[in-house]
Order: sequence, then C-alpha cells, then structure tokens
Amino acid sequence: MATKRKSQGAYMISAVAEMYEIHPQTLRMYEREGLLKPSRTEGNTRLYTEEDLERLEFILNLARDLGVNIAGIAIILQMRERMEETNRQMQSFVDYVRTEMLTHMQQGSTGQASAMVPSRRPVIVPPHRSGPGEKKR
Repeated sequence: MATKRKSQGAYMISAVAEMYEIHPQTLRMYEREGLLKPSRTEGNTRLYTEEDLERLEFILNLARDLGVNIAGIAIILQMRERMEETNRQMQSFVDYVRTEMLTHMQQGSTGQASAMVPSRRPVIVPPHRSGPGEKKR
C-alpha cells in the first residue's frame, strides 16, 4: 500500500479516515480491538502519530489486500511484536559478544593471556541493520 502521508505530526481521526478512505468508526473499532492505540489530547481527542499510521497501513494491507479478519490481524500483530522483541534481544546478545571479543582481543594484544581459543577460520559478525518494522537507533 502506498504511503499517503505528507508530513510529520499527529492527525485527528477525521483526517486519518479521509487519508485512508475509511470510516472513523473503523478506526474506533480498531482501537476497541486493541489493534491501534492513538494518544489522546486533554480534551480526549484521538491523535494518530506517524507510527500509528504505519501500523494502520499494515492493518489495512492485511484486511483489504489479504482478506484477514480482525482476530487474524490481532494474532499477526502480536507475532510481529514478539519477533521484533526477539530480534532486539538477539542484537543485544550479538553486541555483547562483539564487545567481549574485542575486549579479549585487546587484552591479548597488550601481553595478557587470552582465554579465547583461536579459530581455524575467521568468524565474521555482520553489523546490525534495521528491519522494516524496527525503529532505528
């Protein structure tokens, strides 16, 4: 689905409904079902951020293009969030291992005995790259 956003900021429900050609009640239903969580002003007006709009585009793609029902969308979103969390944990572990390896390599080069066993072939750990749904650091 093509992005229909023009600029950064927060959008009221009427603007979002118009941008995506959906009824405001659909957005309210998505919120009731826990699929979207827009912030609120002090006057209780819903405000949709860029992140909310990205999530909405994903939801609409599932619903319109793939025919997934609300329950299916909820399951897919939960799985996606779990995968993103697992990816963050794995990246944290890779960063930790990389730091430990560098520390041991530096200690080895300063004459201290290294506890690491040399490998027959080099181990290359690629740099972290952000996935499509992942926030950049």
